[in-house]
Amino acid sequence: MTTLTETATVRRADAEEPAPPGFLGDTWNVMVRELKPVFREPASVLFAMVQPLVFLGLFAPLLPEVGTGSALQWFVPGIVAMTALMGASFTGANLMQEISSGSHERLLVSPLSRSSLLVGRALKEVVPMLMQTVIIVAVVTPFSFELHPLGILVGAAVLSLFSIGIGALSFALALAAKDQDWMFWTVQQTVIFPLLLLAGVLLPLEGAPRWLRVASDLNPLTYVVDAERALFAGDFAADTVGYGLLAAALTAALGLVVGLRAMRASN
Repeated sequence: MTTLTETATVRRADAEEPAPPGFLGDTWNVMVRELKPVFREPASVLFAMVQPLVFLGLFAPLLPEVGTGSALQWFVPGIVAMTALMGASFTGANLMQEISSGSHERLLVSPLSRSSLLVGRALKEVVPMLMQTVIIVAVVTPFSFELHPLGILVGAAVLSLFSIGIGALSFALALAAKDQDWMFWTVQQTVIFPLLLLAGVLLPLEGAPRWLRVASDLNPLTYVVDAERALFAGDFAADTVGYGLLAAALTAALGLVVGLRAMRASN
């Protein structure tokens, strides 16, 4: 009788045990964990805005007059894309700190799937990017910048895809560099600035040499920036926006594939 009672109690306890959250639940938990420092210290988002605001303050007075409207309409979307690229590419530094402190190893042996560890961290990059976009648009709107809310929302969605891919690639680079901080920063800086310049973020490339234009055509950020400029101006041209969306989606897919492979191989 006692054995039957104990067996029934064990079965009842097993039945009441909650099911594991699965991939989506794990991804959500990882994303919330990564966002807590952002919400706990929102000043960090404002601190990250120093560079783009300095660029706006120094370059905006030098922009030439254009017949189609304010030059800010051309310049601001590039600054927003630059902010998204820079912010997402820095995220691997956070992972390197976790590797050094040992918290990353503890996460690897936790019940969380390694795929959710990467995807949740990559999705986290979308929130600071959206906050920074809102701040930049709010700053420039009083200065002859035409506000097109729907275009900005679609542009933010395109940038979100792009940020996820760059963030995942940054994590993969951090895993490859491990404790060698110099390797991470050397590769990051070597890749980021050519991407920005070849995308025509600060200067147009119409009069550039042919080899430079060819290199720009091979740069996925070029198509993202072109799409952002069209969308921020309220232009939903199917070809420009479509190419930008495709470039962002391919970047996200490449980043997730490389990042997941690196995360699964980490130990």
